[in-house]
Amino acid sequence: MSDKNIKYVIVTGGSKGLGLAIVKALADDGYYVIAASRTRTESIDKLIQDGGSISFEELDLKNSEEIHGWVKRIIGRYGVPYALINNAAIAHDGVLGTMHESQIEEVLRVNVFSAILLTKYISRAMLVRRRGRIVNISSIIASTGYNGLSVYAASKAALNGFTKSLARELGRLNITVNSIAPGYMETDMSSGLDEMQLEQIQRRSALRRLAKTDEVASAVQYLISEKASAITGTIITIDAGNTA
Repeated sequence: MSDKNIKYVIVTGGSKGLGLAIVKALADDGYYVIAASRTRTESIDKLIQDGGSISFEELDLKNSEEIHGWVKRIIGRYGVPYALINNAAIAHDGVLGTMHESQIEEVLRVNVFSAILLTKYISRAMLVRRRGRIVNISSIIASTGYNGLSVYAASKAALNGFTKSLARELGRLNITVNSIAPGYMETDMSSGLDEMQLEQIQRRSALRRLAKTDEVASAVQYLISEKASAITGTIITIDAGNTA
């Protein structure tokens, strides 16, 4: 299936929520998108059945030891990816003092360690063609904090630091690395917030609403396009003015 004329994009966590919106937006833009996720959903199946240039590939980032082999199989099947979107993430809501060590480790493994490991092997393949785009999905919580999400915040802050340093490593090879920090959106990640909390977030936002997944997906579209070829090492905030 490998075709040098096709730009392949890998989107982790691509079967639902923000990841699904990114997959759809990029497929609409003419990219061939590989939705990598541990769960195959009806939503991703519908996009595939509707004729989108999309494939689903199972990937569980909790199993970091399987990442190298997974990348080798993907490159053998599809070719060298043009872009990697590190979107998959988990969060365990709870104060640090009562959070189990296994939960702390799980958040850091999926959100940081496995994302870095996946980027390592994908970017190594990109070096051959001396081109590529890497976009890490961070969060405004990395800079604002939120009660009960200290470990999640730490994981997203780590991604931001990773973005800036990796941009310097790969820039000379025409590979850009950027982060997008979304605010609160109506996805599974925010389902734990009650109606009052969501209303408070909206009132605090300059636009008096939540950010939308397709608005974040549009920023991903831009960052992997040729129009953004001079943008690297940047963190773009999309939060309806929540941090303004």
